[in-house]
Amino acid sequence: MATRAPAAVATDEPLLTYLDDATGERTELTGPQLGEWTARSAGLLRDGCGLRPGDRVAVLLPPHWRTAAVLLGAWSVGLSVSFRPRALAGLPVLEPGADRPYDAVFVTPERLDDWLEDVPEGTHRYLVGTGPGPLAEVPPGWLDWSAEVLRHPTDPPDYTAVDPSGPATADGTSFGAWRRLAAEIATQLDLHPGDRLVIDPTEDEQPLKWLLAPLSARATVLIHATRASQPR
Repeated sequence: MATRAPAAVATDEPLLTYLDDATGERTELTGPQLGEWTARSAGLLRDGCGLRPGDRVAVLLPPHWRTAAVLLGAWSVGLSVSFRPRALAGLPVLEPGADRPYDAVFVTPERLDDWLEDVPEGTHRYLVGTGPGPLAEVPPGWLDWSAEVLRHPTDPPDYTAVDPSGPATADGTSFGAWRRLAAEIATQLDLHPGDRLVIDPTEDEQPLKWLLAPLSARATVLIHATRASQPR
């Protein structure tokens, strides 16, 4: 649902808020702060992993502020994202190249340990926790995203402009098409500058709704993880 505020988002006001009833975590990111995490994530992918426009990453993450940084970082350097909602766990992935290893894979510890999941192979593999702080344990062959991303600067490097016709997602949908779709969804949701969109992470997994549409409308997002929506 969206709630109306009188003006557009100020740079010192939260753009994205993550609230977790189970842990008591409340993380608020302003636009500049989300930009800094996006820059770190982009640096990890481009400079840390050596990825280039057109390379492929698989993202098995719920709506979360870290997920926003992963996705925006990947898209800002022209990568093609295979986003896999938890609701589709165990179902075949129908997209080109799904049977080949990805250039990078991002997954939560819960989904990595879920017998229903078919976590894809990847050259670079990162665990992304949804709790506060770094992960307590990381299995061999994986890295803790929250630790690795801090090795990269918050100032975005001089990236080449993303080609609007390039594939933003693994099904071949272009960056330009996703931009138009985000604007259309924002219109359908009646989102305006300064509105707040409240997200239940178990019901609104698609980043088109919880991330891209509100950003296109200059609205804010509150991701509210209730006790009923915690991983089991």
